Amino acid sequence: MEMKTVHARKEDVTKGWYLIDAQDRVLGRVAVKIANILRGKEKAIFSPHVDTGDFVIVVNAEKIRLTGNKLAGKVYYHHSGYPGGLKAVTAEKLLAKRPEELLRRAVRGMLPKNKLGSKIFKKLKVYAGPAHEHEAQQPKQISV
Repeated sequence: MEMKTVHARKEDVTKGWYLIDAQDRVLGRVAVKIANILRGKEKAIFSPHVDTGDFVIVVNAEKIRLTGNKLAGKVYYHHSGYPGGLKAVTAEKLLAKRPEELLRRAVRGMLPKNKLGSKIFKKLKVYAGPAHEHEAQQPKQISV
C-alpha cells in the first residue's frame, strides 16, 4: 500500500470566522490559541507553506491579564532608526494607552517571520471593548 502526502492548496481552504473574548484571560495563553487558529494548525488540512487558517476577532482586549510582575517589568522596545532613537514602553502603559497593540505584539511574535506570516497576521482583528464590526461574518464564539 502506497501512502501519499497531500499538501493543501489555496483553492482547497475554506476560511471561517471566530470570536474570542479576552476578558480576564492571560495574555500568553490567549495569544497561543489565536496564533494556532490564524495559522490553521488546528485543521487536518494544515500545510506550513499555505495560509490554511481562519479569521479571528478578539474583543475586550483592555481587560486582558498579565501574570506575576509583568505589568511593571515587561518592556516593549522599538527603534526610530535614528541615533539614540530607542523607545521603550512598559506593558502597563501599553495596556492603558493601546490595549489592542499588546495582544497584537504577542500574537505577531508567534507567527512566522516571512511574507506568509505577514499575510496571516492581517486576519487578526482586535478591539479594546466588547463591540466589533464583523457581525455580518457570523463569527463562532470560542473559549480559551
